[in-house]
Amino acid sequence: MQKLNILMVDDHPMIIEGYQNTLLATKNDDQELAIDIASTCDMANEMMLASIKHQNPYDILFVDIKLPPSKDGKITSGEDLAKIARDILPNAKVIILTMFNESYRIHNILKTINPDGFLIKSDLTSNELAKAFQSILINPPYYSSTVNGFVRQSITSDIYVDDKNRKILHLLSQGVKTKNLAEHLNLSLSAVEKRKKQLKELFKIQDGQDESLINEARNKGFL
Repeated sequence: MQKLNILMVDDHPMIIEGYQNTLLATKNDDQELAIDIASTCDMANEMMLASIKHQNPYDILFVDIKLPPSKDGKITSGEDLAKIARDILPNAKVIILTMFNESYRIHNILKTINPDGFLIKSDLTSNELAKAFQSILINPPYYSSTVNGFVRQSITSDIYVDDKNRKILHLLSQGVKTKNLAEHLNLSLSAVEKRKKQLKELFKIQDGQDESLINEARNKGFL
């Protein structure tokens, strides 16, 4: 038997129940699936660490990108969570699920995470999820049709947002003032201001306003 430890992270219970039921109904006869569920970044992080502590690490992670931030603000989304998983569970296959279908966001996720599976929720049917799961086990990566479409078109984007810049966007969206950003980021105020200027150039913000930057980042799926 091939026993697979799986963690599914999504804050919508009905969606995650659907994923779970699909995998259990379509698994191969020689597969045994142990599926855990987390609905928050904090819960998922704790469960990943516990799996390592108990020497029963997860083999596969399904991670939704749009998740509420952790209580301490250090994990701002499923993208951060997936990057943590890459570090602490290096042998696990990471599957990204998201409603985002905007090319900038897709390419940013491909660059930062390089997931074993990348599935846009609007592409998903039960058959597609089952097919993706088995394919990822044998021959990753597997991309759903929307992601494949962008990859085939070789769309490139100048907008690449690293961890610090994503944290800046997140903090600004939470109402944190520029003068207070430095203490959250372990950066000098001048470094923060330089990064903000770069972000406004990347997102082509003409009026220089933080609100315009936040709106454009949200429109392109970075918030």
